[in-house]
Amino acid sequence: MLPRLRLLGEASPVRVFSRGVAQLISPNANTPAAEAPARNNTPAAAYARKQLVSRTGALAFKRGMISWYDENGVHMPATVLEIDLCQVVGHKTEEVHGYNAVQVGMGHRKKALQKMNKAKLGQFSAATVNPKESVAEFRIRGKEGLLPVTTEITASHFKVGQYVDVQATSKGKGFAGVMKRHGFHGLPASHGVSLKHRSGGTTGQNTDPGRVFPGRKMAGNMGNETVTLKNQKVLSVDEETGIVIVKGMVPGSKGKIVKLSDARNMYGVAAHDVKSRLGPLVPE
Repeated sequence: MLPRLRLLGEASPVRVFSRGVAQLISPNANTPAAEAPARNNTPAAAYARKQLVSRTGALAFKRGMISWYDENGVHMPATVLEIDLCQVVGHKTEEVHGYNAVQVGMGHRKKALQKMNKAKLGQFSAATVNPKESVAEFRIRGKEGLLPVTTEITASHFKVGQYVDVQATSKGKGFAGVMKRHGFHGLPASHGVSLKHRSGGTTGQNTDPGRVFPGRKMAGNMGNETVTLKNQKVLSVDEETGIVIVKGMVPGSKGKIVKLSDARNMYGVAAHDVKSRLGPLVPE
């Protein structure tokens, strides 16, 4: 059946929409006017958004790299780390400092006691621990992870199979050009190029905007910066010698200080497997 055509000048019929009682009293009948939530940019909110671990970390010396073979005979590079005289030297609490953290020191400063100022000596004296070569701070989630002062952290703090985040200072390369520092290909070797083969090319415009934009990749100091490697697997732990072997490379040269902590962001690893491999909050 063909639809009826409305004649010219004929008024269109009035359409009446009716709703029943059940529709009128339903929660979805009227959409409430909701305001957008305000952005919370306070320091407390930023601290709450961070994914903090429940245990403190440890400091270690980098001793070098070795070749490691797993139970299937697969070869992989590994780094040897040594935890030596690592102790808790202080605390930071949320009530006083705004966050919870454990201050950990490692090594000894027998040769450099004369160069240490009285403020640092007073800190070690109040904690009743020997002066340490290096002190670092590890933020934790709650107060239950605050270890008692003078508690010694050994290699058994980490378990074989768990994943850790490794942080250290990379080797300094000095002043480097754009080809070495950023991987630029450089200019052609011939066809009119003269004395500009390894140049970075143009760095900005003329009148508009007439400046170099921040973040432009240029020549400069290379290396000697803090580098964090995430989700490095622990291959071996020796409590007697304080040796912890982790998979892969670790930034820095031999003898440098390395920060070890439980991995924060686990990608592609089962959560139950990770939790079962973590050690206790308080060392046994």
